[in-house]
Amino acid sequence: MFHLLLLAGVVLGGYILLTQTLFKRSKCKGNAAMAGKTIIITGGNTGIGKATALHLARKGARVILACRNRDKAESAIADIQQETGSTDVIYMQLDLASLKNVRCFAETFMKTESRLDLLINNAGLVADGRTEDGFGIEFGVNHLGHFLLTCLLLERLKEAGGGRVITLSSMAHRWGHVDFEALAANKDLGTGGYSWQFFQAYCNSKLCNVLFTHELAKRLKGTNVTCYSVHPGVVRTELSRHVSLWQKVFIEPVAQMLFLDPEAGAQTTLHCCLQEGIEPLSGRYFSCCAVQEVCARARDDVVARKLWEVSEMLCGLS
Repeated sequence: MFHLLLLAGVVLGGYILLTQTLFKRSKCKGNAAMAGKTIIITGGNTGIGKATALHLARKGARVILACRNRDKAESAIADIQQETGSTDVIYMQLDLASLKNVRCFAETFMKTESRLDLLINNAGLVADGRTEDGFGIEFGVNHLGHFLLTCLLLERLKEAGGGRVITLSSMAHRWGHVDFEALAANKDLGTGGYSWQFFQAYCNSKLCNVLFTHELAKRLKGTNVTCYSVHPGVVRTELSRHVSLWQKVFIEPVAQMLFLDPEAGAQTTLHCCLQEGIEPLSGRYFSCCAVQEVCARARDDVVARKLWEVSEMLCGLS
């Protein structure tokens, strides 16, 4: 009996510790006016993106869901309209795994939309495979597609006055590395089909997100546009929809018990969208609705600059 009580105490203590650290919840208190503002959310049809879209639509913003799948996007729009009463949520087709498609999206947006206030680089995946242009899928979608999209839309963000770029990274960036030789040789930051290998590639892509934001802030100095990278928390989303069945069998019970729901996961993104006065923190990394310090590797000026220059070359911008 004593051993059972001891075990129960350890399990309960572990659960409480995890919910106060790794799975800690936070609440966005920012309340900037959104009426008349235009927002793009990549991957806004599901998970954190959809929860973010719902909140911003409720505040009166014009919300553009930039997604690959029309049916899923239209289903999400119907849900958002029903819940918020907003009639200003629209779908625009965007496939981040195709640089040509990213260019088409940006061209269409620049022709049809007169302003852009928030660009939320939210979409992401954990998967193996290649993009249309031959890049590793995680590097290509999580970093390179968003890099090109941001560069092509900066002009519109500057015109709006006080525009912001929010890029979803992850605490997984801590385990990431940027190997420029591997990138030159394989068009990827990681190769191999084993689960741990494409998780490593995911970590590498999330480090790219933090370094991209770090360098972007430097390049935006003197403008009225700011940028932030975000760890949303450990969230139940469709991020791992491409992993194998046995992994899902392991992940799902843990996810149901501990992981945050998408609404809780959207809070730090919303903080970076709606909190006034954070402009001096441009380029920084946020978690639990607060700025957090990152390791030296995630704020390395030399690597961040080189990643930017290599990304420009890979996207055909230089």
